[in-house]
Order: sequence, then structure tokens, then C-alpha cells
Amino acid sequence: MNVIIIEDELPARAKLISMLQTIDPSIRVVAELGSVKETSEWLSKHIEPDLAFVDIQLSDDHSFEIFRKHPVKFPVIFTTAYDKYILESFEFNSIDYLLKPITEEKLKRSLDKIQKLEHFFQGNVLKLIQQQSPAKGRIVARKGTEFVALNADEIAYFFSDHKIVFVRDFQGRQMIVDKNLGELENELDPKTFFRVNRKFITHQKAIDRFKPDNGKIQIFLKPEMKEEVHVSKETAPEFRRWIGQ
Repeated sequence: MNVIIIEDELPARAKLISMLQTIDPSIRVVAELGSVKETSEWLSKHIEPDLAFVDIQLSDDHSFEIFRKHPVKFPVIFTTAYDKYILESFEFNSIDYLLKPITEEKLKRSLDKIQKLEHFFQGNVLKLIQQQSPAKGRIVARKGTEFVALNADEIAYFFSDHKIVFVRDFQGRQMIVDKNLGELENELDPKTFFRVNRKFITHQKAIDRFKPDNGKIQIFLKPEMKEEVHVSKETAPEFRRWIGQ
């Protein structure tokens, strides 16, 4: 595997190279780059690598500027001391997001993840990325101090409670989303997700059954939701058209 390292701190770069060689001696570091300018010039003149390790804050700008100027087709593992860029990182072929200090254990997990994805997608990890459209692909949620990237088909429904928006996946996991339901509604595929009422957006497959209820429609979700969920009288006709698609 040919990799490039984009990191402006020389000790961090040397440590990363050493750990990579310890984990897998077959990995070849074909370039060590330290700035947006230097990386952009290198990418314009060389064959793209199989993988890049990229620090976010470089000496001349954020590394995101590299990918805005030079769209790439290889997977990226971002390395940084800050978690505030995680949402933006998913716009740029991000497969993982490692917080510094990077340990050998964390690095090995990331490399194992790449190998599993390559195997699953028959050697082309980018099929995973290309399957997602920029606006209707992954949703990033928080579970404690960790961030989880959910594909749209993993999400059962979103709901708000006391001004906090939660997402529940089909496995029953519940996490926090740092967006309101209006923003999510604009990002999600309307053929797949429906804004049931002011508190719920649901995936079509999460609707177990539904029944009329005095002009409204009561829906039963899976995973089960303890409170009753209703579609209003005004929205009921639109809901019936959507669920029948």
C-alpha cells in the first residue's frame, strides 16, 4: 500500500511513519508533505496514493483546502488534536478521524478498517464513499465523547426531546445529533424519510404499521417508541402517498 503523510510537525510525522512500519512493513510512505501548497503541487504531478494520513491544521492553511482545490479519489484518515472538524472531514473522503496523540492501537484499528472495507467492496474502498451523495449520505451523531457516522439506511428515525435532537438506528442505539429537524429534513432523501410531525422524522422501513385515529394517523415504529406518534390530519394525505410509494 502506497501512502502519503501530510503533517507539518516533524516529530509527529516521524512517529507516524515508525508506527506504520511496525504495524505493516509492506506500507510504503511515498511522500512526506507539510503544507497545502506543497501537497497540491505533489498531487498535480504524481499518481494518487492508496491512502493519505492528513493533519488538519497545516502551516499555511487547513488541509481541507487541498481537497477543495484538488478533488481526490483516494481514502483519507485525518489526524488532529481537535474534534471540532469531524463533521467537515466527512466531506473529503474521510474513512477515519484520529485524535492526537495517536497510539499504535488506534492506528492499527484504522488500517484494519481500511482492509475490511476493501475486502467488502472487492478492493475498492472508494465505492463506499461514492455510494453517498454529499447531501443525502452520512449523518454524524454523538454517543458520549465518541462520534459515529451513520449511513442513511442505518437510521430508523430522528426525534426531538427538550430541544435536543436524537437519532435511533435499527439496532436500537440512541445518539445525539447536532442539527435541528428542519436541517435534517433538507438533507435527507424525501423518498426515504418523512417529517411525521414537529417532533419526528422517520425512515420508511421504521414504520411497522399504522392506523387511522380520528382523522389523524397513529404510526408504530421499530425500534419501538414509548410515546404515541401521530401524523396530523393535514399531513395524513401526503403521508399515505409517501408510504405507498
